[in-house]
Amino acid sequence: MNARGNGRIFTRKGSSFLWCGYFLRGKEYRESTKTADPKQAEKFLRRRLREVGADVVGARSFVGPQQERIKIDELLDALEEDFRLRDKETPQFRSHSKQIRAYFGSWRAVEVSAEAVDRYIADRKKAGMADATINRETQLLGQAFSLAVERRHLSTAPTIRHLSEQGNARQGFFGDADFNAVESFLPEYLRDFCRFGYLTGWRKGEITSLEWADLDEDVIRLKGVNAKNGEGRQVVLGGALGKLVERRKAARQVKRDNAVMLARFIFHLDGEPVGDFRKAWATACVEARLGQFICKECEQPVNGHTCEQCKAETRYVGRLFHDLRRTAVRNMVRARVPEKVAMSVSGHKTRSIFDRYNIVSESDLRDAMQQTQDYLDGSRKEPKIPAVMRQAGGEN
Repeated sequence: MNARGNGRIFTRKGSSFLWCGYFLRGKEYRESTKTADPKQAEKFLRRRLREVGADVVGARSFVGPQQERIKIDELLDALEEDFRLRDKETPQFRSHSKQIRAYFGSWRAVEVSAEAVDRYIADRKKAGMADATINRETQLLGQAFSLAVERRHLSTAPTIRHLSEQGNARQGFFGDADFNAVESFLPEYLRDFCRFGYLTGWRKGEITSLEWADLDEDVIRLKGVNAKNGEGRQVVLGGALGKLVERRKAARQVKRDNAVMLARFIFHLDGEPVGDFRKAWATACVEARLGQFICKECEQPVNGHTCEQCKAETRYVGRLFHDLRRTAVRNMVRARVPEKVAMSVSGHKTRSIFDRYNIVSESDLRDAMQQTQDYLDGSRKEPKIPAVMRQAGGEN
C-alpha cells in the first residue's frame, strides 16, 4: 500500500481507465487519469502531487479536478457579471468580449496555453486588427482568468503576450468646421451630448452619467465613481456650455404614458440614459466625409452597414468620439488655458498622457515655420543705428 503522501493508482469497476487518489489536508481526491497505460497514469498522479505540494508550501492554491471542466464561456460570464456589479460594462467591453468568446468560448480553460493565445493574436493580426485592439481583447481574457484564480476556480492562468503599442497613439482631432459638419448629421438627442464632449474633453461614459443632481448653480460636478481615474472633477458653465445646459433644461420634460415627467439625466433619450450610439456616430462621420464603411469580406469601401455585393457586415474607419477628447485638450492649450487648469477639466492625471493628447497639426507646423521666417526676415534688415552713434562714428 502506498503512503498517503505518495498517492495511489487503482482500477475502478465499470471504467476502462486507471484512477488515482491523493490527499490534501486530510481529504482524499479521486479522479480518472484518462488513460489505461500505467506509466501515463503514474505521470498524471505525479503532476497532481506537485500541485498538492505547491498548495502545502503556500506557492499556489490547489483547486482540484473540477477546474478541468470549466470552459472559457463560464469565465467570461463571470467577468461580465463582475463588470456589471462594478458599473464598468461598456459597449467596447462587450465588443472585445464577443471576439474572445467566438474564438475560445467552447475551449476548456486548462487547454488555453500561451501558445494558443499567440495563435489567436496571429489570426487577429492577419485579419488586419490593430495591436491596441488585440491587446484590449486579450486583456479581457487575462482578466477572466485572474478572476477565476482569485476565486479559486482555477489554480493557474496562462501567460498572455502584450503587443507593443508604440507609435499607435491616434492623431485624430476635429477642427470647428469638421465638428459642426458631423453634428449636423447626428440625431437630435446626440448633438448636445457630443458638443459637451467637444468643449470639455470628458469621456463618453462620464457624460452619460451626468444627472441634474450633479448641477450646482453654474457648476457641473462629475462624481468620482463615474470618472475613469476615480477622481471627481467639475466644470464651470459659461459661454457655449451655459447655452448648452439651458437647452438641456428645455428638453428635460418627457412625455410618458400620457403624463409629463422630468428626466433624471442631463443627456437622455426619452428619459433614459444615452446608450451605445456607435452606428449613429459612424453614419454621421461618413455623411460628413470624415469616415467610411469597409466591407469585412472584400475590404472595399461601401455605402451603409452592409455590403450589397458580399452581403457581409462592414467596419467603420474614421473619426472617433474619443477624438473629441484630443480636440478639447488641443483647443484649451492653444487658447493659453494654464495646463494645470486644462488637465483638471479633461481629467488627465499625468503630464505624459496630456502631452500626447496635445496634438500638433499641419496648420500648427505651418504657423511655426511662418513665424520663424518672419524672424529671419527681420534679422536680415540692416539695424537702425541711433543718431548719437552715427555722429560719433562720423568724427573718426
